[in-house]
Amino acid sequence: MMVLAFFCFCMWLLGGVSGVDADETEMISVIEGESVTLHTGVTEIGLQERLQILWTFRLNSSETRIAEIYKPIMSSIYVSSDNERFRGRLKIDEKTGSLTITNINRLHSGLYKVQVINEGVKHRSFNIAVYGILTLPVIIRDYLQNSSSSSSSESRCSLVCSAVNVSDVTLSWYRGISVLSGISVSDLSISLSLPLEVEYQDKNTYSCVLNNPISNMTTHLDISEHCWPNSESNQSPLLLVSLLLLLAVITALVVLFFCRRRKYTQAKQDAQNNEEEVDYTDATFIKHRNPDTEADGRDQTVYSQVALR
Repeated sequence: MMVLAFFCFCMWLLGGVSGVDADETEMISVIEGESVTLHTGVTEIGLQERLQILWTFRLNSSETRIAEIYKPIMSSIYVSSDNERFRGRLKIDEKTGSLTITNINRLHSGLYKVQVINEGVKHRSFNIAVYGILTLPVIIRDYLQNSSSSSSSESRCSLVCSAVNVSDVTLSWYRGISVLSGISVSDLSISLSLPLEVEYQDKNTYSCVLNNPISNMTTHLDISEHCWPNSESNQSPLLLVSLLLLLAVITALVVLFFCRRRKYTQAKQDAQNNEEEVDYTDATFIKHRNPDTEADGRDQTVYSQVALR
């Protein structure tokens, strides 16, 4: 009993005034874009208290100092600004030494450690897992599968549920509250697709769920909206109408082109007909005698000006 009492007394002394538990690890899960605060357990740092608080980040085998408070008589605060991973994202509380990471993303997943040195040395660890923002999974009909299995297409409907650019998620089909099938992905950002086949007249409730450890998104299946018998024949009238409309538009464009061309040709001909016509004629020269020269007995010929039109 004396040995046990002495051991407890020593542990109480090592605890100091900070109140920080030794070797305590806390698991924290957050969504991208949120802020998270890691607490040291220190209630308040005294003005004259001699104390050092050191924050480090560990990923794989690499450990980096990211923030520190050192208080002998003068106070000194360090926050990492050289590390691109944490640039502009870290805030440290001067009174408690707690560390806040703002606008967190998946690069900040890892192990965080705080070391509080007062009368003794105490450690606390935080394992942070950051998950991406989930979007609603999308349900579409698998027409390729329906057409390739024509023997069953008259009674069954093939569907696909998809999610794009996801990581650390599970995509599942549910019938009611029972899981029918599922597929998971860990680190890589990829697209997931999960098929399902149902009866046209199925009255069960189906849903597609995309989830990670802290959130989920659900899309419910409406069989009457996605599935109907003989869908190919139902699509034929719509396809025919579309082709007829396209043909009508092309015909109208061709008619308009020829009408404009004909109008242009007619206008050109009318312009040519309205130009001034010029008639040419042969010039006839008439010889006149000059009465004043008849006395000389010599003939003189006088030519008149002729205007040609």
